[in-house]
Amino acid sequence: MARVWGLIAAAGLMAATRTTAQVEIVKPGTERTSLSLTEFTAAGGNSAQVFRRTLEEDLKRSGCFSLVAGPASLMIQGRCGDAGGTVTADCRVQNRAQGKEVFRKSYRGEAAGARRLAHTAADDIVLALTGQRGIAGTRIAMVGLRGGRKDLYVCDADGGNLTQISRDGAPCLSPAWSRDAQALYYMSMHRGFPDVYRVDLGSHRRNPIATYPGLNMSPAVSPDGRRLALVLSKDGNPDLYVMDLGTRQLTRVTRSRQAAEASPSWSPDGSQIVYVSDRAGSPHLYVVAASGGTERRLTVRGRQNVGPEWGANGLIVYSSLRDQCYQICVADAGGEKDQLTKDYADHEDPSWAPDGRHIVYARSAGHRSGLYVIDSEDRSEVGLPLTEGSWYSPAWSPR
Repeated sequence: MARVWGLIAAAGLMAATRTTAQVEIVKPGTERTSLSLTEFTAAGGNSAQVFRRTLEEDLKRSGCFSLVAGPASLMIQGRCGDAGGTVTADCRVQNRAQGKEVFRKSYRGEAAGARRLAHTAADDIVLALTGQRGIAGTRIAMVGLRGGRKDLYVCDADGGNLTQISRDGAPCLSPAWSRDAQALYYMSMHRGFPDVYRVDLGSHRRNPIATYPGLNMSPAVSPDGRRLALVLSKDGNPDLYVMDLGTRQLTRVTRSRQAAEASPSWSPDGSQIVYVSDRAGSPHLYVVAASGGTERRLTVRGRQNVGPEWGANGLIVYSSLRDQCYQICVADAGGEKDQLTKDYADHEDPSWAPDGRHIVYARSAGHRSGLYVIDSEDRSEVGLPLTEGSWYSPAWSPR
Protein backbone atom coordinates (compact mmCIF):
# COMPACT_ATOMS: atom_id res chain seq x y z
CA MET A 1 0.00 0.00 0.00
CA ALA A 2 3.01 2.28 0.43
CA ARG A 3 3.30 2.10 -3.36
CA VAL A 4 -0.14 3.69 -3.71
CA TRP A 5 0.65 6.55 -1.36
CA GLY A 6 3.94 7.18 -3.13
CA LEU A 7 2.03 7.52 -6.38
CA ILE A 8 -0.49 9.88 -4.79
CA ALA A 9 2.35 12.07 -3.52
CA ALA A 10 3.56 12.39 -7.09
CA ALA A 11 0.15 13.45 -8.39
CA GLY A 12 1.00 17.13 -8.45
CA LEU A 13 4.09 16.50 -10.57
CA MET A 14 2.03 14.35 -12.94
CA ALA A 15 -0.54 17.11 -13.39
CA ALA A 16 2.14 19.72 -14.02
CA THR A 17 3.81 17.72 -16.78
CA ARG A 18 0.65 16.63 -18.59
CA THR A 19 -1.48 18.54 -20.99
CA THR A 20 -4.87 16.14 -20.83
CA ALA A 21 -29.63 -30.50 -1.88
CA GLN A 22 -28.25 -29.93 1.52
CA VAL A 23 -26.90 -32.51 3.95
CA GLU A 24 -25.02 -30.63 6.66
CA ILE A 25 -23.69 -27.11 6.75
CA VAL A 26 -20.29 -26.52 8.34
CA LYS A 27 -20.57 -23.37 10.47
CA PRO A 28 -17.84 -21.20 12.02
CA GLY A 29 -16.48 -22.70 15.20
CA THR A 30 -17.90 -26.16 14.57
CA GLU A 31 -15.88 -29.32 14.01
CA ARG A 32 -15.23 -30.05 10.36
CA THR A 33 -16.96 -33.04 8.82
CA SER A 34 -14.56 -35.84 7.90
CA LEU A 35 -14.28 -36.66 4.19
CA SER A 36 -12.30 -39.31 2.36
CA LEU A 37 -11.34 -39.93 -1.28
CA THR A 38 -9.94 -43.42 -0.70
CA GLU A 39 -12.83 -44.88 -2.76
CA PHE A 40 -12.27 -42.52 -5.68
CA THR A 41 -9.73 -43.98 -8.11
CA ALA A 42 -7.78 -42.63 -11.07
CA ALA A 43 -6.86 -44.87 -14.01
CA GLY A 44 -5.11 -44.18 -17.27
CA GLY A 45 -2.73 -41.37 -18.08
CA ASN A 46 -1.53 -38.23 -16.36
CA SER A 47 -4.73 -36.23 -16.85
CA ALA A 48 -6.72 -38.60 -14.65
CA GLN A 49 -4.10 -38.24 -11.92
CA VAL A 50 -4.22 -34.45 -12.28
CA PHE A 51 -8.02 -34.51 -11.94
CA ARG A 52 -7.98 -36.59 -8.76
CA ARG A 53 -5.13 -34.66 -7.15
CA THR A 54 -6.72 -31.30 -7.94
CA LEU A 55 -10.12 -32.43 -6.66
CA GLU A 56 -8.60 -33.53 -3.35
CA GLU A 57 -6.62 -30.32 -2.93
CA ASP A 58 -9.66 -28.18 -3.76
CA LEU A 59 -11.86 -29.94 -1.20
CA LYS A 60 -9.16 -29.56 1.44
CA ARG A 61 -8.64 -25.88 0.61
CA SER A 62 -12.38 -25.16 0.94
CA GLY A 63 -12.01 -25.34 4.72
CA CYS A 64 -15.32 -27.18 5.04
CA PHE A 65 -13.97 -30.68 5.59
CA SER A 66 -11.31 -32.65 7.41
CA LEU A 67 -9.75 -34.98 4.84
CA VAL A 68 -8.80 -38.41 6.16
CA ALA A 69 -7.16 -41.46 4.60
CA GLY A 70 -9.67 -44.05 5.80
CA PRO A 71 -13.40 -44.30 6.54
CA ALA A 72 -15.12 -40.95 7.01
CA SER A 73 -18.55 -39.42 7.46
CA LEU A 74 -18.55 -38.46 3.79
CA MET A 75 -17.04 -40.81 1.22
CA ILE A 76 -16.16 -39.63 -2.29
CA GLN A 77 -16.66 -42.62 -4.57
CA GLY A 78 -16.20 -43.28 -8.26
CA ARG A 79 -13.36 -43.10 -10.78
CA CYS A 80 -11.71 -40.85 -13.31
CA GLY A 81 -9.80 -41.83 -16.42
CA ASP A 82 -8.44 -40.44 -19.66
CA ALA A 83 -8.26 -41.79 -23.20
CA GLY A 84 -8.01 -40.28 -26.64
CA GLY A 85 -7.37 -36.78 -25.31
CA THR A 86 -10.47 -36.83 -23.13
CA VAL A 87 -10.76 -37.02 -19.35
CA THR A 88 -13.92 -38.41 -17.74
CA ALA A 89 -15.00 -38.69 -14.12
CA ASP A 90 -17.94 -40.21 -12.28
CA CYS A 91 -18.28 -38.70 -8.81
CA ARG A 92 -20.57 -39.84 -6.00
CA VAL A 93 -20.74 -38.82 -2.35
CA GLN A 94 -22.01 -41.27 0.25
CA ASN A 95 -23.16 -39.97 3.64
CA ARG A 96 -22.36 -42.90 5.91
CA ALA A 97 -24.24 -41.46 8.90
CA GLN A 98 -27.44 -41.19 6.87
CA GLY A 99 -26.72 -44.31 4.83
CA LYS A 100 -27.54 -42.69 1.51
CA GLU A 101 -26.01 -41.14 -1.55
CA VAL A 102 -26.17 -37.36 -1.44
CA PHE A 103 -24.38 -36.41 -4.67
CA ARG A 104 -23.84 -37.94 -8.10
CA LYS A 105 -22.56 -36.33 -11.29
CA SER A 106 -20.43 -37.24 -14.32
CA TYR A 107 -17.85 -34.96 -15.94
CA ARG A 108 -16.18 -34.99 -19.34
CA GLY A 109 -13.71 -32.66 -21.01
CA GLU A 110 -10.44 -32.28 -22.86
CA ALA A 111 -7.47 -33.86 -21.10
CA ALA A 112 -5.63 -30.51 -21.19
CA GLY A 113 -8.44 -29.03 -19.10
CA ALA A 114 -8.33 -31.64 -16.31
CA ARG A 115 -7.55 -29.07 -13.63
CA ARG A 116 -10.42 -26.80 -14.63
CA LEU A 117 -12.80 -29.79 -14.77
CA ALA A 118 -11.73 -30.83 -11.26
CA HIS A 119 -12.36 -27.29 -10.01
CA THR A 120 -15.92 -27.53 -11.33
CA ALA A 121 -16.47 -30.90 -9.64
CA ALA A 122 -15.10 -29.60 -6.33
CA ASP A 123 -17.41 -26.59 -6.39
CA ASP A 124 -20.40 -28.81 -7.19
CA ILE A 125 -19.58 -31.11 -4.27
CA VAL A 126 -19.12 -28.22 -1.82
CA LEU A 127 -22.46 -26.77 -2.93
CA ALA A 128 -24.25 -30.08 -2.47
CA LEU A 129 -22.79 -30.64 1.00
CA THR A 130 -22.80 -27.12 2.47
CA GLY A 131 -25.40 -25.16 0.52
CA GLN A 132 -22.74 -22.68 -0.67
CA ARG A 133 -20.81 -22.95 -3.90
CA GLY A 134 -17.08 -23.44 -3.54
CA ILE A 135 -14.30 -21.14 -4.76
CA ALA A 136 -12.13 -23.61 -6.68
CA GLY A 137 -13.34 -22.29 -10.02
CA THR A 138 -12.69 -18.64 -9.19
CA ARG A 139 -9.61 -16.69 -10.23
CA ILE A 140 -7.18 -14.17 -8.79
CA ALA A 141 -5.81 -11.15 -10.62
CA MET A 142 -2.51 -9.62 -9.54
CA VAL A 143 0.46 -7.51 -10.54
CA GLY A 144 3.66 -9.44 -11.19
CA LEU A 145 7.22 -8.09 -11.21
CA ARG A 146 9.34 -10.43 -13.34
CA GLY A 147 12.67 -9.59 -14.93
CA GLY A 148 12.32 -5.97 -13.88
CA ARG A 149 8.98 -5.61 -15.69
CA LYS A 150 5.56 -5.12 -14.11
CA ASP A 151 2.48 -6.56 -15.76
CA LEU A 152 -1.01 -7.79 -15.03
CA TYR A 153 -1.60 -11.54 -14.50
CA VAL A 154 -4.47 -13.90 -13.68
CA CYS A 155 -4.32 -17.36 -12.06
CA ASP A 156 -6.71 -19.97 -10.68
CA ALA A 157 -7.67 -19.77 -6.99
CA ASP A 158 -4.96 -22.34 -6.17
CA GLY A 159 -2.25 -20.43 -8.05
CA GLY A 160 -2.25 -22.64 -11.12
CA ASN A 161 -2.83 -21.70 -14.75
CA LEU A 162 -0.90 -18.42 -14.51
CA THR A 163 -1.72 -16.20 -17.50
CA GLN A 164 -0.10 -12.90 -18.45
CA ILE A 165 -2.67 -10.25 -19.43
CA SER A 166 -0.63 -7.12 -20.18
CA ARG A 167 2.81 -6.92 -21.78
CA ASP A 168 3.80 -3.30 -21.24
CA GLY A 169 6.43 -3.79 -18.53
CA ALA A 170 5.17 -0.53 -17.02
CA PRO A 171 4.02 0.25 -13.45
CA CYS A 172 0.45 -0.91 -12.86
CA LEU A 173 -1.73 -1.29 -9.77
CA SER A 174 -5.12 -2.16 -8.33
CA PRO A 175 -6.82 -4.66 -10.65
CA ALA A 176 -10.59 -4.83 -10.11
CA TRP A 177 -12.93 -7.42 -11.63
CA SER A 178 -15.99 -6.69 -13.70
CA ARG A 179 -19.11 -8.32 -12.27
CA ASP A 180 -19.19 -10.99 -14.99
CA ALA A 181 -15.49 -11.76 -14.32
CA GLN A 182 -14.72 -11.32 -18.02
CA ALA A 183 -12.70 -8.10 -17.71
CA LEU A 184 -10.41 -6.17 -15.38
CA TYR A 185 -10.13 -2.49 -14.57
CA TYR A 186 -6.70 -1.31 -13.45
CA MET A 187 -4.25 1.58 -13.35
CA SER A 188 -1.38 1.53 -15.81
CA MET A 189 1.43 3.96 -16.64
CA HIS A 190 2.28 2.41 -20.01
CA ARG A 191 1.82 5.82 -21.65
CA GLY A 192 3.82 7.60 -18.96
CA PHE A 193 0.88 8.74 -16.84
CA PRO A 194 -1.37 6.98 -14.29
CA ASP A 195 -4.57 6.21 -16.19
CA VAL A 196 -7.41 3.69 -15.66
CA TYR A 197 -8.12 1.05 -18.31
CA ARG A 198 -10.47 -1.85 -18.91
CA VAL A 199 -8.98 -5.00 -20.43
CA ASP A 200 -11.03 -7.90 -21.81
CA LEU A 201 -9.63 -11.22 -20.57
CA GLY A 202 -10.59 -13.07 -23.74
CA SER A 203 -9.18 -10.79 -26.41
CA HIS A 204 -6.78 -8.85 -24.14
CA ARG A 205 -8.12 -5.73 -25.85
CA ARG A 206 -7.66 -2.66 -23.67
CA ASN A 207 -9.75 0.51 -23.60
CA PRO A 208 -9.11 3.73 -21.66
CA ILE A 209 -11.66 4.57 -18.95
CA ALA A 210 -10.17 7.58 -17.14
CA THR A 211 -7.36 9.67 -18.66
CA TYR A 212 -7.96 13.02 -16.96
CA PRO A 213 -5.04 15.37 -16.20
CA GLY A 214 -3.22 14.26 -13.06
CA LEU A 215 -3.86 11.04 -11.19
CA ASN A 216 -6.38 8.38 -12.31
CA MET A 217 -6.33 5.26 -10.11
CA SER A 218 -7.97 2.80 -7.67
CA PRO A 219 -10.92 1.59 -9.77
CA ALA A 220 -13.65 -0.36 -7.94
CA VAL A 221 -16.74 -1.80 -9.63
CA SER A 222 -20.12 -1.39 -7.91
CA PRO A 223 -22.14 -4.50 -6.96
CA ASP A 224 -24.56 -3.88 -9.84
CA GLY A 225 -21.67 -3.48 -12.29
CA ARG A 226 -22.95 -0.14 -13.56
CA ARG A 227 -20.68 2.27 -11.67
CA LEU A 228 -16.98 2.65 -11.05
CA ALA A 229 -15.53 4.31 -7.97
CA LEU A 230 -12.09 5.78 -8.61
CA VAL A 231 -9.65 8.40 -7.40
CA LEU A 232 -8.92 11.45 -9.58
CA SER A 233 -6.80 14.55 -8.99
CA LYS A 234 -8.06 16.51 -11.99
CA ASP A 235 -9.65 19.15 -9.72
CA GLY A 236 -6.77 19.46 -7.25
CA ASN A 237 -6.14 16.90 -4.48
CA PRO A 238 -6.82 13.18 -5.12
CA ASP A 239 -10.53 12.84 -4.38
CA LEU A 240 -13.13 10.09 -4.66
CA TYR A 241 -15.43 10.05 -7.68
CA VAL A 242 -18.10 7.71 -9.05
CA MET A 243 -18.39 7.14 -12.80
CA ASP A 244 -21.50 5.88 -14.57
CA LEU A 245 -20.01 3.26 -16.89
CA GLY A 246 -22.81 3.70 -19.41
CA THR A 247 -22.57 7.47 -19.83
CA ARG A 248 -19.07 8.11 -18.36
CA GLN A 249 -20.65 10.87 -16.27
CA LEU A 250 -18.73 11.67 -13.07
CA THR A 251 -20.07 12.41 -9.58
CA ARG A 252 -17.62 13.88 -7.10
CA VAL A 253 -18.03 12.20 -3.71
CA THR A 254 -15.34 13.87 -1.54
CA ARG A 255 -13.86 17.36 -1.48
CA SER A 256 -10.70 17.18 0.59
CA ARG A 257 -8.72 20.41 0.36
CA GLN A 258 -5.58 19.26 2.14
CA ALA A 259 -5.83 15.47 2.07
CA ALA A 260 -5.59 12.58 -0.37
CA GLU A 261 -8.06 9.76 -0.91
CA ALA A 262 -7.35 6.21 -2.17
CA SER A 263 -8.57 2.61 -2.43
CA PRO A 264 -12.40 2.83 -2.54
CA SER A 265 -14.54 -0.28 -2.10
CA TRP A 266 -18.34 -0.62 -2.27
CA SER A 267 -20.68 -1.88 0.43
CA PRO A 268 -22.62 -5.02 -0.59
CA ASP A 269 -25.78 -3.03 -1.35
CA GLY A 270 -23.91 -0.33 -3.27
CA SER A 271 -25.09 2.50 -1.02
CA GLN A 272 -21.77 3.26 0.71
CA ILE A 273 -18.05 3.32 -0.03
CA VAL A 274 -15.16 2.65 2.32
CA TYR A 275 -11.92 4.37 1.36
CA VAL A 276 -8.60 5.66 2.69
CA SER A 277 -7.90 9.29 3.58
CA ASP A 278 -4.98 10.99 5.33
CA ARG A 279 -7.05 13.96 6.51
CA ALA A 280 -6.19 13.08 10.14
CA GLY A 281 -2.45 13.22 9.37
CA SER A 282 -1.99 9.54 8.52
CA PRO A 283 -4.06 7.19 6.35
CA HIS A 284 -7.18 5.71 7.98
CA LEU A 285 -10.44 4.19 6.76
CA TYR A 286 -13.55 6.28 6.25
CA VAL A 287 -17.10 5.48 5.09
CA VAL A 288 -19.26 7.78 2.97
CA ALA A 289 -22.54 7.48 1.06
CA ALA A 290 -21.91 6.67 -2.60
CA SER A 291 -23.79 9.85 -3.51
CA GLY A 292 -21.60 11.96 -1.21
CA GLY A 293 -22.20 13.56 2.16
CA THR A 294 -20.63 13.46 5.60
CA GLU A 295 -17.72 11.04 5.98
CA ARG A 296 -17.37 8.81 9.03
CA ARG A 297 -14.01 7.58 10.32
CA LEU A 298 -13.95 3.81 10.78
CA THR A 299 -10.50 2.93 12.17
CA VAL A 300 -8.54 4.20 15.18
CA ARG A 301 -5.99 1.50 16.02
CA GLY A 302 -2.83 1.19 13.97
CA ARG A 303 -0.56 3.98 12.75
CA GLN A 304 -1.84 3.50 9.21
CA ASN A 305 -4.90 1.65 7.89
CA VAL A 306 -5.04 1.06 4.14
CA GLY A 307 -6.23 -1.21 1.34
CA PRO A 308 -9.85 -1.89 2.42
CA GLU A 309 -12.21 -4.29 0.67
CA TRP A 310 -15.86 -4.58 1.69
CA GLY A 311 -16.94 -8.19 1.27
CA ALA A 312 -20.36 -9.59 0.43
CA ASN A 313 -20.37 -10.91 4.02
CA GLY A 314 -20.60 -7.32 5.29
CA LEU A 315 -17.07 -7.33 6.69
CA ILE A 316 -14.25 -5.01 5.65
CA VAL A 317 -10.77 -6.48 5.38
CA TYR A 318 -7.80 -4.11 5.38
CA SER A 319 -4.10 -3.74 6.17
CA SER A 320 -3.05 -2.04 9.44
CA LEU A 321 0.44 -0.88 10.40
CA ARG A 322 1.10 -2.34 13.85
CA ASP A 323 4.49 -2.87 15.54
CA GLN A 324 6.41 -1.89 12.42
CA CYS A 325 4.56 -4.34 10.13
CA TYR A 326 1.34 -4.28 8.14
CA GLN A 327 -1.15 -6.89 9.38
CA ILE A 328 -4.44 -8.13 7.96
CA CYS A 329 -7.42 -6.96 10.03
CA VAL A 330 -11.21 -7.10 9.78
CA ALA A 331 -13.88 -4.55 10.65
CA ASP A 332 -17.61 -4.26 10.22
CA ALA A 333 -19.58 -1.11 9.48
CA GLY A 334 -19.37 -0.21 13.18
CA GLY A 335 -15.60 -0.39 13.51
CA GLU A 336 -12.57 -2.60 14.11
CA LYS A 337 -13.09 -6.24 15.08
CA ASP A 338 -10.11 -8.58 14.69
CA GLN A 339 -6.47 -8.97 13.63
CA LEU A 340 -5.85 -12.09 11.53
CA THR A 341 -2.07 -12.08 10.96
CA LYS A 342 0.67 -11.45 13.51
CA ASP A 343 4.06 -12.48 12.12
CA TYR A 344 6.97 -10.16 11.31
CA ALA A 345 6.31 -9.42 7.65
CA ASP A 346 4.18 -6.94 5.75
CA HIS A 347 0.70 -8.20 4.80
CA GLU A 348 -0.96 -5.92 2.26
CA ASP A 349 -3.69 -5.55 -0.38
CA PRO A 350 -6.20 -8.07 1.06
CA SER A 351 -9.13 -9.26 -1.06
CA TRP A 352 -12.11 -11.43 -0.07
CA ALA A 353 -12.96 -14.65 -1.87
CA PRO A 354 -16.65 -14.82 -2.85
CA ASP A 355 -17.25 -17.38 -0.07
CA GLY A 356 -16.71 -14.61 2.51
CA ARG A 357 -14.23 -16.83 4.33
CA HIS A 358 -10.92 -16.82 2.52
CA ILE A 359 -8.70 -13.80 1.92
CA VAL A 360 -5.80 -13.43 -0.50
CA TYR A 361 -3.07 -10.91 0.28
CA ALA A 362 0.51 -9.97 -0.59
CA ARG A 363 3.12 -10.93 2.02
CA SER A 364 6.47 -9.15 1.77
CA ALA A 365 9.60 -10.30 3.56
CA GLY A 366 13.12 -9.36 2.56
CA HIS A 367 13.10 -8.24 -1.04
CA ARG A 368 10.28 -10.45 -2.34
CA SER A 369 6.50 -10.38 -2.18
CA GLY A 370 4.34 -13.49 -2.62
CA LEU A 371 0.63 -14.17 -2.48
CA TYR A 372 -0.94 -16.03 0.45
CA VAL A 373 -4.47 -17.19 1.27
CA ILE A 374 -5.73 -17.14 4.84
CA ASP A 375 -8.86 -18.86 6.18
CA SER A 376 -10.46 -16.14 8.30
CA GLU A 377 -12.16 -18.75 10.52
CA ASP A 378 -9.28 -21.01 11.55
CA ARG A 379 -6.40 -18.65 10.59
CA SER A 380 -4.64 -21.31 8.50
CA GLU A 381 -2.48 -19.87 5.72
CA VAL A 382 -1.06 -21.24 2.49
CA GLY A 383 1.22 -19.62 -0.05
CA LEU A 384 0.27 -19.71 -3.72
CA PRO A 385 2.89 -21.49 -5.88
CA LEU A 386 3.88 -18.39 -7.88
CA THR A 387 7.63 -18.28 -8.50
CA GLU A 388 10.14 -16.31 -10.56
CA GLY A 389 9.20 -12.86 -9.38
CA SER A 390 7.30 -10.79 -6.86
CA TRP A 391 3.52 -10.52 -6.72
CA TYR A 392 1.33 -7.68 -5.55
CA SER A 393 -2.20 -6.20 -5.52
CA PRO A 394 -4.24 -9.44 -5.63
CA ALA A 395 -7.97 -9.26 -6.39
CA TRP A 396 -10.26 -12.29 -6.05
CA SER A 397 -12.85 -12.70 -8.79
CA PRO A 398 -16.60 -12.99 -8.34
CA ARG A 399 -18.02 -16.44 -9.00
